[in-house]
Amino acid sequence: MNQIERIESMEKLYDNSRAVIDELSSALAKYASIRKDLLKLEKYYTSDRWLKDYDDMSAGKLPSDLKCGILSEDGIYDLLNDDTDLVKTMLDEAKKYISG
Repeated sequence: MNQIERIESMEKLYDNSRAVIDELSSALAKYASIRKDLLKLEKYYTSDRWLKDYDDMSAGKLPSDLKCGILSEDGIYDLLNDDTDLVKTMLDEAKKYISG
């Protein structure tokens, strides 16, 4: 690889890295802004209130046009598991970064 090719190659690596880091930084800021919301969802999902809402939906006591995907048995559960998996992945990546 000659000098021009090397510089062009490194420039592409820089541009791509800059874009990914900027995207991740933005995504992490958005993620931090919804942490309290996730905790509220978890508290709701593990409460008697969610169970009553679920039972009422199942019994047809709620309006038929009410969006209530939150009452699916897997919706919040899957979201919370995805959140846990994401945090574990970030921790694993941080450990790799720190250990070199």
